[in-house]
Amino acid sequence: MASGALRRRRGAPFRVSVVLIATALVRLAASAAERTATSGPEPDWHVVSVAALLPPAACTASKAVASNWSALHVVHRHGPCSPLQARSAPPPHAELLNDDQARVDSIHRKVAAAASPALEQARGAKGVTLPAQRGISLGTGNYVVSVGLGTPARDVTVVFDTGSDLSWVQCTPCSDCYEQKDPLFDPARSSTYSAVPCAAPECQGLDSRSCSPDRKCRYEVVYGDQSQTDGALARDTLTLTPSDALPGFVFGCGERDTGLFGRADGLVGLGREKVSLSSQAASKYGAGFSYCLPSSPSAAGYLSLGGPAPANARFTAMETRHDTPSFYYVGLVGVKVAGRTVRVSPIVFAAAGTVIDSGTVITRLPPRAYAGLRSAFARSMGRYGYKRAPALSILDTCYDFTGHTTVRIPSVALVFAGGAAVGLDFSGVLYVAKVAQACLAFAPNGDGADVGILGNTQQKTLAVVYDVANNKIGFGANGCS
Repeated sequence: MASGALRRRRGAPFRVSVVLIATALVRLAASAAERTATSGPEPDWHVVSVAALLPPAACTASKAVASNWSALHVVHRHGPCSPLQARSAPPPHAELLNDDQARVDSIHRKVAAAASPALEQARGAKGVTLPAQRGISLGTGNYVVSVGLGTPARDVTVVFDTGSDLSWVQCTPCSDCYEQKDPLFDPARSSTYSAVPCAAPECQGLDSRSCSPDRKCRYEVVYGDQSQTDGALARDTLTLTPSDALPGFVFGCGERDTGLFGRADGLVGLGREKVSLSSQAASKYGAGFSYCLPSSPSAAGYLSLGGPAPANARFTAMETRHDTPSFYYVGLVGVKVAGRTVRVSPIVFAAAGTVIDSGTVITRLPPRAYAGLRSAFARSMGRYGYKRAPALSILDTCYDFTGHTTVRIPSVALVFAGGAAVGLDFSGVLYVAKVAQACLAFAPNGDGADVGILGNTQQKTLAVVYDVANNKIGFGANGCS
């Protein structure tokens, strides 16, 4: 018994020593990572200063490059560069991400209903339904542009959305309008304003329309959360830059607008239907457009109609689905982490397809694809012993960088049909709520049959080219800062 007690007493210090040695090794590895971070990045890794993880409080100059004279500045609606900036703080990250999930749910519902109305009814009967209070609304639209409307031109700030077609602004007189930052647009003060007749092709092409007693066209758009805009379909001059305008632009002059639209003056639609801005401008600028979303809310990007693609753009086919003609589909077939392909069959991605969307914040992947990405990313991060942080809403793989001066983050690249591999900027890999909570900026769909969505976080700093004329979409690195 004495010898057993002696063995236990001798074993205790040994076990403590093992723990201490292991702890020391982890700290040594982390310290080595910090010391070597200044010597240059490893291939397929981002080396970033912790001080640069959060955006500056003030608006900074951008290196955005316009592809032609019709380029508009793009800014984050909640950032210091936004004309809509309020004195109050931006919404909490959890709220923004919850709203993002609501938009995703609405897209899933729209795609599923269009593909198989009977299937969607069955899913609804099982309780898989869109939350009644939210949907595809301007409350989740992150990026805005400012344009001139009417003659003389009146500046309006609108959300731009590749998932919508009809553009609209709130107009006076308005019987029921939400609160916006700017005064309402007044058609009576524009010498080029005119109402669109009911018999016009633009009216006949609307999904929901009616006629006034004087045979003028009335439009209505109802969003997934039952927010809506309705009013007069009209024409007026749209001024893109001081030297460039689009006469006879068809848009909605909203007179009853209710819901979660935020403080923007309205929306500009860039979908694939004939009434969208990009379609209406095609005869002047060519069939297509491009944009670059800045890496930070404190910087600016651009939105350009027509014009040449950047020389470094890598293209993949633009897929067409007749059941949801407004959306732009791409063939996402794989993901790479730190230069290594995540072992997921392309069939997993192809099962439901992928929509590229300017209004969704976080990219959604099929559950199996996301599980592979998360595992590979966490394994790579484990090399440096970063402390894990609590999940943030829909983001479940988060890290605490407190105490670090620099961090090393594995690169992530998206692989598209045809072989185009598009490396993401660091700002497209992590969603940084604070230094103590930086999360992998991807999330899984709830069902493998749900369409994947390439969100705007992953599009940051890329020149995203929608070459509608040639049915392809391209991505060029370093499109803006």
